[in-house]
Amino acid sequence: MYLVTVHGNLLIILAVSSESHLHTPMYFFLTNLSFVDICFTSTTVPKMLVNIHSQSKGISYIHCFTQVYFFMFFAGIDDFLLTVMAFDRFVAICHPLNYTVIMNPQLCVLLVLMSWIIMFCFSLIHVVLLKQLTFSIVTEIPHFFCEVAQLYKVSSSDTLISIIVMYVSTALVVVFPVTGILYSYSQIVSTLMRMSSVNKYKAFSTCGSHLCVVSLFYGTALGVYLSSAVTRSPQGSTIASVMYTGHPHAEPLHLA
Repeated sequence: MYLVTVHGNLLIILAVSSESHLHTPMYFFLTNLSFVDICFTSTTVPKMLVNIHSQSKGISYIHCFTQVYFFMFFAGIDDFLLTVMAFDRFVAICHPLNYTVIMNPQLCVLLVLMSWIIMFCFSLIHVVLLKQLTFSIVTEIPHFFCEVAQLYKVSSSDTLISIIVMYVSTALVVVFPVTGILYSYSQIVSTLMRMSSVNKYKAFSTCGSHLCVVSLFYGTALGVYLSSAVTRSPQGSTIASVMYTGHPHAEPLHLA
């Protein structure tokens, strides 16, 4: 699954880079999404493969916190890029005559750059909060990678402030992108209702795959974070995490 994910996204990047007629805002965002997906998957899978090969479930504190940072960093950028792609489709369908003016190269680069900057700060805050906590000499993480909510649960420190910050910041990072996606598609649907059948099909074909990815990614990711506060067993969140990380293997780690 890891190799398919990496090679599939690399093929997308190569295809867009080699074809001049694909140098449009939509494919620019798709290329960035493919690159981030490779990085996102690579934050956890290589370490998991090493653990499987060595029959060891151990992970150091430094490696664990690094994994937390980059996992949140790339997952958040994924969120924002999906929102930006929804906005791109909104402009293309609802304002086709002004599309090239609105979605100019400067705006496209700015939108991607803002996503990176926001998630750099967001991820850094959580790593700083984690470094203030204490853990046992050998701590078992009931997850197959270092997931921040599970680390708060196994910490021997008072994590109330950290958990509050996690839920507030996660809500802000998730609510705004989801709101942007919902608004974009509400306007798209409203516009599609006034189109002919042929144009409706063409417009829907550009949005269908994006909607599937949005539903799968946001649905499972939100399920993990919303259920982690009310469930006693990590099994449900682990299964959901497999869906949005693409990992078929789920064994608990030992933090040491």
